[in-house]
Amino acid sequence: MLTYYITDRTQFAGSEAERLAHLLRTIRQAAAAGVDFIQLREKDLCIRELESLAREALQAIRAEGTSRLLINHRTDVALAVGADGVQLTGTDLAASEARAMAAGRHSSGQLGSQFMVAASCHSVQQVRLAEAHGADFAVLAPVFEKVNVVSTGIGLEELRRSARKDQSPDLRVEAGDTRRSIPVFALGGVDLERAPLCAAAGATGVAGIRIFQQSPDLSALVRTLHSF
Repeated sequence: MLTYYITDRTQFAGSEAERLAHLLRTIRQAAAAGVDFIQLREKDLCIRELESLAREALQAIRAEGTSRLLINHRTDVALAVGADGVQLTGTDLAASEARAMAAGRHSSGQLGSQFMVAASCHSVQQVRLAEAHGADFAVLAPVFEKVNVVSTGIGLEELRRSARKDQSPDLRVEAGDTRRSIPVFALGGVDLERAPLCAAAGATGVAGIRIFQQSPDLSALVRTLHSF
């Protein structure tokens, strides 16, 4: 399975400066451990602060490995700092629009075509919409639960349907329907015990905050998750 670390510096103790330093250390460790994707999701920062942090995060990632950095919500910031992509929420512009922005920013087309666009989804229907707009992958949540929120997860069956697990390919190409299944990452209450269940349901990978930020050994965690 692939791994997707979502950041949240508010989980760390200390002053704002200490939390930012802790976050950058964790990002560096995650990259060194081989985490596939890292999403910078510090939603309370102003654009200038987010851009500055994104540049530092990108520098740390590039120094340690091949992890790809996605910026939550802000396509403009992702493009400005040279991040690998953006993670769109349900209230953001469509994936096709974000990709058009990337293509417009890079007139050569090469960098624009490499820019990744991921979509946050909460149902099969939203995953299908993300597919239709050309998203590279979807993050489906909450599969099991929302932390600190009284909320029932959407369940493994919804994940299975979203990932089209065990479904035969769509052959209706003559009608112009060339259905393309995008990878689906499972988010929400995923731990080492539940990750294999997500893999069996068709998830390409697992995403989370605490599973990565609270791990005493990120390298061992990532190796284990990659083995599922």
